[in-house]
Amino acid sequence: MPTSRPPFHRHLYAQVLVAILLGALLGHFEPAWGAALKPLGDAFIKLVKMIIGPVIFLTIVTGIAGMPHLRSVGRVFVKAMVYFLFFSTLALVVGLVVAHVVQPGAGMHVDIATLDPSAVNDYVKKSHELTLTGFLLDIIPTTLVSPLVGENILQVLFVAVLFGIALTLSGERGRPIVVFLDALVAPVFRLVHMLMRLAPIGAFGAMAFTIGKYGIAVLVNLAWLVGAFYITSLLFVLVVLGIVARLCGFSVLKLVRYLKAELLLVLGTSSSESALPSLMEKMQQAGCGKSVVGLVVPTGYSFNLDGTNIYMTLAALFIAQATDTHLTLGHQIVLLLVAMLSSKGAAGVTGAGFITLAATLAVVPEVPVAGMALILGVDRFMSECRSLTNFIGNAVATVVVARWEGELDRDALKAALDGAPRLISASGEPPID
Repeated sequence: MPTSRPPFHRHLYAQVLVAILLGALLGHFEPAWGAALKPLGDAFIKLVKMIIGPVIFLTIVTGIAGMPHLRSVGRVFVKAMVYFLFFSTLALVVGLVVAHVVQPGAGMHVDIATLDPSAVNDYVKKSHELTLTGFLLDIIPTTLVSPLVGENILQVLFVAVLFGIALTLSGERGRPIVVFLDALVAPVFRLVHMLMRLAPIGAFGAMAFTIGKYGIAVLVNLAWLVGAFYITSLLFVLVVLGIVARLCGFSVLKLVRYLKAELLLVLGTSSSESALPSLMEKMQQAGCGKSVVGLVVPTGYSFNLDGTNIYMTLAALFIAQATDTHLTLGHQIVLLLVAMLSSKGAAGVTGAGFITLAATLAVVPEVPVAGMALILGVDRFMSECRSLTNFIGNAVATVVVARWEGELDRDALKAALDGAPRLISASGEPPID
């Protein structure tokens, strides 16, 4: 018996889309009211972050416990890291090439002495947290349970992998714990569904604040840079990720359509973390193995930031061009290498794109850090595009690694991407649509 689809207004993506439009209108016509609604967006993001730790922990631990051999864990991780390293580097190179072709900062002739560095001082201070030593030490939590009450995704990943391995090595003695954690998955994902129903409210508040505080007119001043970044990110998704998807037997456009509710939520909140729990559930529904999803998605949120990488090299060269700073090929290679490292330390840091840019420029003194003041006003608008590109990149990476590992149900993937009715989710109700 065919399943009737609910009316359009009952879909989460339709509700979020309407909320974004209403928020933009309120922020434009009543900017004071719009700016005052910031707590709505912040509260929703905090609600989602509240559940991210348990979702990642349960998915990874139960996934590893279900693997036939422990070496499978290492194999999935290595494959994921190879993929992340290649495409993150490619994104940096793309941003560099586009900056040379488009020349968004050429002709501005900004005098560095006239810039106010105080506007970016906070970001520069936070960028010192992204040193390699600090990054490595930050992965190790204070206690075994502290990651579940914190915001560091890498710490949750680290503890979950260790606990999953220990549980597997425990054999039959660890079986009751595995059964308990498997049972715990259902209520946790039910909670995810409950929280996601509040997404329209969060998207409304976040968009009203963005437009109310910064105004649409701010885009006019640096429209060339913003436009170049959006077009570059779009081409990266359609061409680069599109080719990758085609080689793996699926369409990136169908994948985008499948994740439309999550993408609209990311757009409204300017945070890809707001849709992380839902992404993990949907990728499992699309045929990707639980263990692969549990390892690839959280790791990708720290190591596979395509949108952030495009932004960093494009923005760095924009600042150099705007301030008439000449960069040799050697300087640009150093910039590329430093960006590769600094972008990996952005996990769990609010405003990661702007902060990692500050960290990169601090190590490449040829580009004035004070020049970041030029793009501070439009960074919020570019953060939305960064988050969307990062999100799509991680979804594609999950399917690719699952296929490499032989953990991809192609029939389930085809059914999901073609919009066929799906089975109930881990929470016992239809997946969020």
